[in-house]
Amino acid sequence: MKILFVLTSHDQLGDTGKKTGFWIEEFAAPYYALLDKGVEITVATPKGGQAPIDPSSDTEDAQTKDTKRFKDDKVAQDAINHTKVLAEVDASDFDAVFYPGGHGPLWDLANDATSIKLIETFNEQEKPIAFVCHAPAALKGVKGKDGKALVNGKKVTGFTNSEEAAVQLTEVVPFLVENMLQENGGIYSKKEDWASYAVQDGNLITGQNPASSEVVAEKLLAALK
Repeated sequence: MKILFVLTSHDQLGDTGKKTGFWIEEFAAPYYALLDKGVEITVATPKGGQAPIDPSSDTEDAQTKDTKRFKDDKVAQDAINHTKVLAEVDASDFDAVFYPGGHGPLWDLANDATSIKLIETFNEQEKPIAFVCHAPAALKGVKGKDGKALVNGKKVTGFTNSEEAAVQLTEVVPFLVENMLQENGGIYSKKEDWASYAVQDGNLITGQNPASSEVVAEKLLAALK
């Protein structure tokens, strides 16, 4: 099985002067959950090359067994440092696509025409499409086969408004994931802040926050069997 991971290329946290990017745990937990089951993983970003790591996900208190494994894994680090250019990726070469979060996707993947078309193509091919935490932002402009928003009428979750408030970035981000999903007609649900929670509706799999990344990977793997 071959799965495409799509990461952000965006590293600026709005106008704060601080850095952002992808959240290590949301990459590492699914990466190893899938890799250890024999899945072949390719990593791509809009710009290609080095994918920016969100510094907030690299602090001591954010470490997990998977992030520590990533730190010692030259192959995984190489995949992050030399990502493929998204425009050069063909959906037909993969069985599924997975989008890890971090705040970066709110700025680039949400509006990236190549990413939008890629997700639409995976969906048309009836392959699993999975997103965790802020990554459902990438669904903002994605249409389903009926021409309506892909999430319209579908069960979804994603980073909650209260979680965004807890990290004090409500006024910094270009939009709130929870609001966007609801505005696009998604049947949004959530658990309490920071609880592990993922929902699946057909081939669409979404997870609420970093703690949900491994369960998203499990649902993705199950959808491929």
